[in-house]
Amino acid sequence: MSSTFNGQGIFNSGPHRFAIGPTGESMVNNYIIGASPSHGTTAQGALELDIIVTGRLVASSESALWTLRNAVAAQLTHPPTMATLVDHHGHAWSDMSFIEFAEEPQTDRGRVRSVAYRAVFRKLAT
Repeated sequence: MSSTFNGQGIFNSGPHRFAIGPTGESMVNNYIIGASPSHGTTAQGALELDIIVTGRLVASSESALWTLRNAVAAQLTHPPTMATLVDHHGHAWSDMSFIEFAEEPQTDRGRVRSVAYRAVFRKLAT
């Protein structure tokens, strides 16, 4: 099974894994929000769900690698598109937004071209 976001298999060119980001309560320092006493923190609600995908984009040429990069970039919209994210085991998260994509600074070259990446999807509070 392949993984998808918004029906697109943008990470299937190479190995990748899914991880759930931190869960729990969002806390803000009291001095920032003007709460009394000024020391300490105040709970602001549950953290939004983050799913983090790490892996490698893999292609046969530099040009093909840029095609993969462009396919990923096309999914980064403003405002973020809410869509279903599906991992390669069939687990689905609905109403996720693709909010961040970062590549490692170097492209590995050999028989194939590849670049490591980290992508963050978030279920935004509504």
